[in-house]
Amino acid sequence: MVQLAVFPPFLPDVGIVFWTTIIFLLVLFVLAKYAFGPIHNALKKREQDIQESLNQAEQAKADIAALQDKNEQLLKQAQEERAKILKEAKETKDAIVKEAKEKAKAEAQKIVTIAQEEISNMKQSVLAEAKNELGNMAIEIAEKVLRQKLSGDKDQEKLVQSLVEEIKFN
Repeated sequence: MVQLAVFPPFLPDVGIVFWTTIIFLLVLFVLAKYAFGPIHNALKKREQDIQESLNQAEQAKADIAALQDKNEQLLKQAQEERAKILKEAKETKDAIVKEAKEKAKAEAQKIVTIAQEEISNMKQSVLAEAKNELGNMAIEIAEKVLRQKLSGDKDQEKLVQSLVEEIKFN
């Protein structure tokens, strides 16, 4: 019959405890040297990378805030520039309209002055023509008076009077 080995779990043997302790210390040393160190270094590196990423995120957040402020300032400046350009355009338009009105007034005044001069010239021309006509009439009257043989001063006065009245009505 086969004899079964008795393994008393609660009664350890001194040799097993010794070798188990040595193997445990040896595995612990190997793990500490080749596993825990690199794992610890990797965790530390990862922690540093995470911290750098957080710092970069904070920096990016600050940069974005600064860019937003700058954009708002640029937008405000653009609005001010737009208002300034619109104001200048309105002033220019008003100046052009004012200048055009002044030119139109000056041109109208010039036309009125020319028309007044033409009227004055025509008036003088008509007066000169009337004077010439009056002179011609006076000469004709004088001719008629001289041609006609009159017997006395009364007839002569009567003729002159009738001729003067005739001239007044014409």
